[in-house]
Amino acid sequence: MTAVSFEFFPPKSLEGSFRLWDCCNVLGPFAPEFVSVTYGAGGTTRELTHDAVATIHKHYGLTVAAHLTCVEATREETLAIADSYAAVGVTEIVALRGDPPKEHGAFRPHAQGFASSVELVEALARTGKFNIRVGAYPEKHPEAGSITADVEFLKRKIDAGASSAITQFFFQPETFFRFRDACVKAGIDAPILPGILPVESWKGVQRLAARCGTHIPETTAHAFENAARDGTTELLAVATATSLCDRLIAGGVEHLHFYTLNKPNLTRDVCLALGIGPKAKLQAVA
Repeated sequence: MTAVSFEFFPPKSLEGSFRLWDCCNVLGPFAPEFVSVTYGAGGTTRELTHDAVATIHKHYGLTVAAHLTCVEATREETLAIADSYAAVGVTEIVALRGDPPKEHGAFRPHAQGFASSVELVEALARTGKFNIRVGAYPEKHPEAGSITADVEFLKRKIDAGASSAITQFFFQPETFFRFRDACVKAGIDAPILPGILPVESWKGVQRLAARCGTHIPETTAHAFENAARDGTTELLAVATATSLCDRLIAGGVEHLHFYTLNKPNLTRDVCLALGIGPKAKLQAVA
């Protein structure tokens, strides 16, 4: 059976809190291997992320992977945040360099902070408290010189102590397979989990793709533009994501990671279309 995991982001309002708990209620019964909670650019959701992670872990009994970044914090502050997760029983970390605040432009490490995600992974690994996951870019990080350089940097993160990598979203299975082959060739034997983004908003996905360097095939663009005009975006989103996942599974992928954007229904429908059903009714822990 194909394993799944889901990404959520922390709520910034009461309405956002209801949406997050809806995600847990809708997707928790699918028995995800873990759920991850993001960390805003520049560490802007630091406290919100901590609260969301602790609440999901305590009240829903799900394995939670907390995002942790190198941005706008000293080494001591960053490791203190990690220790606060361990103190509430959260031992999964997604270690990322992170995005700086928009007004700061390019990433500049804090004078007393971690200069890169490799340094962050090394420090977390030395504590012996965490299972560490990292990010990966199947189409090259926008700041990387080449895909080869990107793969080599991923290997450094794995060698530093990361157990697996989660990719940025992509639209074609061949994109992932080429990246996976390049990782194997580079000596990376850790699992590479493909990141899947069911399209809830075509305009929103276009903005995300431009920011992270994801190529949008012309056929995909035309299809979603037509669907937006015809009011059939949701149907196309489920069909497109299901087809992508089906081809990934046929190519040997054993774990799918879904970016839910805190809107669980599309992800639920894709899982059901793949034959991945709820395992049991989720029982909230008191």
